Amino acid sequence: MERKIEEIIDTYGDLLYRTGMMMLGEPQDVQDVLQEVMLTYMRKAPCFHDGEHEKAWLLRVTMNRCRDTLRFRRRHQYLQIEELDVEYDDTADAESRELFTEIAALPPKWRSVLLLHYVEGYSLQEIADILAVSENAVKKRMQRAKAALKKRMEET
Repeated sequence: MERKIEEIIDTYGDLLYRTGMMMLGEPQDVQDVLQEVMLTYMRKAPCFHDGEHEKAWLLRVTMNRCRDTLRFRRRHQYLQIEELDVEYDDTADAESRELFTEIAALPPKWRSVLLLHYVEGYSLQEIADILAVSENAVKKRMQRAKAALKKRMEET
């Protein structure tokens, strides 16, 4: 299977990448989409009549995944983590820098739910799906993260 994937990438990689770039415009998103396309190919292991059938299938799946990404972008307006220069931004007020520092000091599983919810704008159910835990686990992590953050902020 690995050999077949390499063959597909060599044969159709440029075409699929160009298609993704035309639809999405973001190299990172295109790379994610192409990764999903290859995973779909590996899971389904479709049988093709010829090279054109395979090419058409790959293009169709790529375009569908791109549309899914665009749909997700429209539904979930969010701030990129890279745009958060609070820690290094001299113009940010002291309170914002302190809050960012305190969030960064939280355990990763608490920090991740805070960032996914408040920065990236995901719902609790979406966070549960991303982290592969139950929605109740996400709620509990969120509760504990807020309590820990509140305690840390009161101490300082």
